[in-house]
Amino acid sequence: MDIKTGRFLITGLLILGAIVGSKIALADLRDGYIPTATDQTDRGRPDSFADLVQAVGPAVVSISTRIGPTRQNPGDTKRPLTPGSHPPVPGFHGDPEFERFLRRFFGPRHSVPGPHSHQRRTVGSGFIIDGVGLVVTNHHVVANADEIEVVLADGRTLPARVKGHDRKTDIALLQIESDEIFPTVSFGDSTKARVGDWVIAIGNPFGLGGTATTGIISARGRDINSGPYDDYIQIDAPINRGNSGGPLFDTSGLVIGVNTAIYSPSGGNVGIGFAVPAEQAQRIIRQLRAQGVVQRAWLGVHIQTVTPDLAGRFGLHRAHGALVSKVEPGSPAYKSGMVPGDIILEFDGKPVNRMRRLPRLVAQAVIGNRVEVGLWRDGRKITVYPEMQGNDDGTLVAGQPAQRSQGTASLGLLLSTLDPESRQHYGFDADVTGILIEQVRPDSPAAEKGLQRGDLIVQVERRPVDTPAGMTRLLNSARQKNQKAVLLLIERQGQAHFVALRLT
Repeated sequence: MDIKTGRFLITGLLILGAIVGSKIALADLRDGYIPTATDQTDRGRPDSFADLVQAVGPAVVSISTRIGPTRQNPGDTKRPLTPGSHPPVPGFHGDPEFERFLRRFFGPRHSVPGPHSHQRRTVGSGFIIDGVGLVVTNHHVVANADEIEVVLADGRTLPARVKGHDRKTDIALLQIESDEIFPTVSFGDSTKARVGDWVIAIGNPFGLGGTATTGIISARGRDINSGPYDDYIQIDAPINRGNSGGPLFDTSGLVIGVNTAIYSPSGGNVGIGFAVPAEQAQRIIRQLRAQGVVQRAWLGVHIQTVTPDLAGRFGLHRAHGALVSKVEPGSPAYKSGMVPGDIILEFDGKPVNRMRRLPRLVAQAVIGNRVEVGLWRDGRKITVYPEMQGNDDGTLVAGQPAQRSQGTASLGLLLSTLDPESRQHYGFDADVTGILIEQVRPDSPAAEKGLQRGDLIVQVERRPVDTPAGMTRLLNSARQKNQKAVLLLIERQGQAHFVALRLT
């Protein structure tokens, strides 16, 4: 190859390289292009989180509590992510070598408790939000604690006390008992956090001290059945026992969540963690800071999920909203005219797409204000305006009876009227009316729906009933109208729920 030919070859390769580079650049803008790790770094992902961790780390603390022999920490049984001592290991009680092993790797408060232990130590995490020493953590970290100590990032240990706590959202606010000014971190806007965003968790896993881990937001709005206000951020940043109460940071160093729980069969990290969103935590903290307790608005209804078959029976084109199965006498809902069978579609201008969203919306309402509530009743939309009341006694803003499985086929019920003997046997008051279910055929759809002996049928097709004959007339009327299902209102142990049974 002569020099001239070589020049043409080099020139062609350069042109080809420019064309290929141009195509890659254009492909970058097209759907379906999967960027490489190098591309991600070029687009702003930090090569290191070291500066961020160094900046916020001094405001993250470890929390150690002492619980007396007669007390129990509720979190030990309710939360997958709960600080606490290691369980006894068969064959190692009192073994000094094993004790030294545990102390070496997990610290002195993680030794195996002997059979004569009189107190227990637990560990958790927290973060300082005010220079005067206000620390945010989880309720289950400090629940029933006789003594609380906060371990600062520089290793110093200071006493602390509970300023306020809220069991339903698992948030607690502590006050460090010291006159010095402490470093702080600030809350960010958790509503803007998106699935796929980078997050950093800092805490005290297994009592090891300040530990930083990174990951992404895996999902939003998770309900893990821990309480009526579940709305967790799911993350895959590794968190473990002892991370409870620690902060979840975005890449700006702002707190967007409070690490609270993990899903783990073994108790260790499997990449599924949950954090209370900052938006929710801040509302709770403001009340705890001002008055030490949380007061929520109360509507006074028991609700259940609107299933597809129930939606059909109520004339809704799709299954959404919250079905009212019971209204508490004297409640705001009662005074506004709400009745069992109403379906709440909107609350204070916000749609109730799922039943679980209603308790959170009610809790956010301003006590004393009238709230616009959109209902579905008798095939049309109506609006009521309950005046919200405060709820100090711990009653749920909206009770949620257990959901039953859905089935099809005949009723499969043996019914009887209420007599003095059955009232006494099942504990029904004298003013309670309905039809008693004596037996449920095991293979019937009624059994699949969850109906049980001792249940009370209060309504059939939204009409009150008190005799089997009256119910039979209503069933025959439904069959004559070619209805495919019949709507029953069932009461069990003071809780009411609707059931749609298919007619044959």
